Amino acid sequence: MAMKGSGTAEDYRVVDEGDHGFGWIAYPDEEMQRASAALVDDDERVWVVDPVDVPGLDDLLAEHGEVAGVVVTLDRHKRDAADVANRHDVPVFLPTWFTGVADELDAPVERFGNTLDDSGFRTIRLRDSRFWQEAGLYNEETGTLWVPESVGAASYFLASGERLGVHPALRAFPPKRALGSLTPERILVGHGEGVDEDASAALADALAGSRKRMLGVYAKTARNALPF
Repeated sequence: MAMKGSGTAEDYRVVDEGDHGFGWIAYPDEEMQRASAALVDDDERVWVVDPVDVPGLDDLLAEHGEVAGVVVTLDRHKRDAADVANRHDVPVFLPTWFTGVADELDAPVERFGNTLDDSGFRTIRLRDSRFWQEAGLYNEETGTLWVPESVGAASYFLASGERLGVHPALRAFPPKRALGSLTPERILVGHGEGVDEDASAALADALAGSRKRMLGVYAKTARNALPF
């Protein structure tokens, strides 16, 4: 299995469908399991988050409402944000504290702070360093939480028995302060399918067990890297 797919994503998979929107995994066979989301707000506007472009995406978005903006929530997730934004004649929205990202986007850029415009999603500052800038989005009314990288559901995030796992690089210092008080009904992630059953319990378990399970995650990663 390749770490990252390339070429045209003909075999993408739609996931996490519901009244809140939907997600999609552009290359279902890749190890990274790059996932994107279309989040629907109370005014039936669609916010396209960290998109990897796929054929027919615009038709899928139109089924859920009018696109209000494209959002980049991780400095490494510029992906195809500019292309999608330009097709819909909307800006790319970036958190106010992101640096070094706007100049790499060939599209108009708008900044957002504690909330994403008037979408009903508040911003969670997950990481803010020169090496890692990341924002989560949380709508308390709908119970929808988006996390691009700090937690995920692709296999390389997960220890045995986990449905959601802390990123391997953060296992020793999981984002408890940022995420520990949240009680989402569903969690959509930037890698893998989301969690919509007992999501709060899955998040609490991921954060609580991050350190004690990290050696198992690292051992699994090492085994998978062996050439046999």
